[in-house]
Amino acid sequence: MMLSSKNLSRGCVQRRSVEVSARAGTTTVRSVRGAMPPPSHLASSFSNASALKGKIALGNARMSRMVGGGAKAYKRVTPRMCGIIGIFKYEGNANVELYEGLLMLQHRGQDSAGMVTTDWQRFKEYKENGLVKDVFGKQELMDTMKGHCGIAHVRYPTAGSSSAQEAQPFFVNSPLGIYLIHNGNLTNTEELRDLLNSSRSFFNRHLRTESDSEVLLNILADEVHRAHQRCLQTTGCDPNKNKINFLFEAGEMTMRLLKGAYSCLALVKGVGLVAFRDPHGIRPLVLGKRAGALGDEWCIASEDCAFGPIGFERVRDVQPGEMVIITEDGKLQSRQCAQGTPVPCIFEYIYLARPDSVLNGIPVYNFQLKLGTALANRIRAKEWDVDIVCPVPDGSRPAAIQIAAELGLPYREGLVKNRYVGRTFIMPDQRLREMSVRRKLNAMPAVFEGKSVLLIDDSIVRGTTMTQIVDMVRRAGARKVYLASASPPVVYPNVYGVDMPSRKEFVANGLTIDQVCTLLKADGLIYQEVDDLMTAGRELNPDIKDFDASCFTGTYVTGDIDEAYLQKLELSGRGASRRAPQKVSLINNDRANAMEASWGA
Repeated sequence: MMLSSKNLSRGCVQRRSVEVSARAGTTTVRSVRGAMPPPSHLASSFSNASALKGKIALGNARMSRMVGGGAKAYKRVTPRMCGIIGIFKYEGNANVELYEGLLMLQHRGQDSAGMVTTDWQRFKEYKENGLVKDVFGKQELMDTMKGHCGIAHVRYPTAGSSSAQEAQPFFVNSPLGIYLIHNGNLTNTEELRDLLNSSRSFFNRHLRTESDSEVLLNILADEVHRAHQRCLQTTGCDPNKNKINFLFEAGEMTMRLLKGAYSCLALVKGVGLVAFRDPHGIRPLVLGKRAGALGDEWCIASEDCAFGPIGFERVRDVQPGEMVIITEDGKLQSRQCAQGTPVPCIFEYIYLARPDSVLNGIPVYNFQLKLGTALANRIRAKEWDVDIVCPVPDGSRPAAIQIAAELGLPYREGLVKNRYVGRTFIMPDQRLREMSVRRKLNAMPAVFEGKSVLLIDDSIVRGTTMTQIVDMVRRAGARKVYLASASPPVVYPNVYGVDMPSRKEFVANGLTIDQVCTLLKADGLIYQEVDDLMTAGRELNPDIKDFDASCFTGTYVTGDIDEAYLQKLELSGRGASRRAPQKVSLINNDRANAMEASWGA
C-alpha cells in the first residue's frame, strides 16, 4: 500500500475515527482452473492481454542490473500479509471480542489496526498506525465502538504506507454502504484501476489511495450497482427484497475480474457480514461458530487460532471461490460464485501462520513436524559432527524438536528472544532489520561453549538475520555452526501477499548452496526440498493436490505472471530501494564485498 509522492513528502501519519449513518445508504504458465471469462460489459478491456511465455531463469545474479536499464516502472501496491476477523453476535457489543481475536492475529501484521462495528443502523470506525494494544487499548475509545457485529484488520508494514488513510477498512457509501477488509494481493490492480476510471465503470469511481484493497471494494460495489440495475430493467423486481442476491451476483461477477489472492470480509447495510475467497484459496479464511442464547453466533478469521480466546469453534474453511453471508438476523447463506480448486500458499505453513492454527484442514504444527522429519533424514546423510540442536525462535521450534528426536541429539534453547522487538522479516526498512537483530536475540555461552551446533530456522530469506546469528553463536563459544532451513531457498518474488518483491534481496539468488553457506559464515548449510513441502501437505489433506510454492519454484498458480510483470515489480516495489543482503551485513562487510566481486554478482 503505497502513498502518493505528495503524501510521502509530507510524511504524515493520520488517525481516523468515523461514524457513518447506514441510512446514507512461472512464469511457467498455468491455466486458471475453473476461471470464468470477464463480464461482457468489461470483456473488451481485457481482450488485448498477450499470451504468457517463457520461464524465469533460475538464479540470475545480475537481474537487478538488467531490470534497472529495462522495463518501465508502473504504480503498484507492494504485496503484504494481513490478518482479518469478523464477528456476528445477537446481544452485546462485538468490540472486545474483535480486539481479543485481533491480538491473536497480530503476527500477521504490525503496522496498523482498524475496526468497524455496527448495529445495522450506524457504523463506528476507527483505524490508526500501531499495534492492536496501542490502537484499541483505550477504554474510552472502545466504549464508542458499539454494535453486535463488526470486522477488524491488522496490516503488514509496507514502504510508503505511513498514513493511516491506507489502513483498512475501506468504505463506499453507495450502493447500500459497504465496509471491506482484505488479506492478499491483486495482480491486475492497474487494469482494474483503469476500468474504474473509465466510462465502463458504473459511476466512474474516484479512488483515494493506491491500495489494491480499495480497488477491490470499488469493483465489488460497481457490480452490486449492476445487479441492482439488472433487477430493475429485466424482471422489475423489488430491490429491497433482493439485496442478498445482489451481493451473490456481484461476488460472481467480481471473481471473474479479479486476479491474484484475496480473502475478504465486508459489512453491507441491508445484507450482513459477507466473506469471500479467491478461486485458488491462496490466502486462508476460516469459519467458526458458537452457541448463543438466541441462536448460533459466527466468527470468520484468517486463522482459527483467533477462535479459542473468544469461545468459537472451528466449523470449516471458507471454500475457494465461495461467498458466505451472515444476514443481519444471523442466518448463514453461502454460494459458490466461482469454480474453486484449493492451491493454498505453502509459505503460510512454514512461516506466516501460528502453529496452533488449522488452515485448509491442515494443522500447521503437524505440518512443521513433518518438515522436521524430512529434514532430519537429509541432515543425517550429511554426517555432520553435531552436539546439540538449537532453534532460531520462534517459528522453527516444532521442526527443531522433531529433528533432535529423529537424530537422537539434545534439544537446547540457546537463543533468548526479546519479545518487545518486532519480527525483522516484516520490518519496512532493511537497515532497521539489521539494527534490530541484536536487540531481538541473545546467544547463551552456557549452551554453546565448546559445542558443535545445528541451528534450525524456518526460512532464510534475505540472510541479514542469519549472518548475525551465526556470528553471535560463534562469539558465545560454539566450535562449529551448521544451518538447516525448514524451507527451500527463496529465489522468486511472492506476488500474492507476502513482502518478498525483489529477487536481488534474496540471499540465495544466483548463488549455490555452498556460496550461501560461505556468505552466512556457517560450517554447513542444508535446505528443505520443495517435494518435502508438497508431500507433507498432501499427507495431511489428500484433497489438496497442489500448493502455491511460487517463491521457491517460480510457478505462479494464477497464470498471469510473466517476466515483464516481475521486472516491473522489482522496479516499483519496496525492494527497488533496498540493497542486496551481501552488501549490508553488519559483520565483516569487507569479506562479503570481496565474495560479491569474485562471483560477479
